[in-house]
Amino acid sequence: QVQLVESGGGLVQPGGSLRLSCAVSMVTYTMRGVGWFRQAPGKEREFVASISGTGAITDYAESVKGRFTISRDNHKKTAYLEMSGLKPEDTAVYFCAVGNRPGAYAAPTDFQYWGQGTQVTVSS
Repeated sequence: QVQLVESGGGLVQPGGSLRLSCAVSMVTYTMRGVGWFRQAPGKEREFVASISGTGAITDYAESVKGRFTISRDNHKKTAYLEMSGLKPEDTAVYFCAVGNRPGAYAAPTDFQYWGQGTQVTVSS
């Protein structure tokens, strides 16, 4: 049974930083891309960042480029999203997802398994 468990969300002031983690229980984890998505109230789920199975390729939404960094530790079967320079518009529930292929993708349909999400709130 595949499980994804996100952690690291919370309340942070504008300009602050957070690191999200996504622990995955899956035998073929290293052969699959991982993505982070977010969904704000009343909005559709949107792509944030993704990373290939080897970690060699990454992709970011324009809105987070230069502020967020995605990484993965395949020995720990964990993916991370380092977020800095946080803005109120970054407030959302953040989801990690594991793909069905090894690349770094941006479409939700490229991801097969999803976590339950972790809340990130940026407010003073």
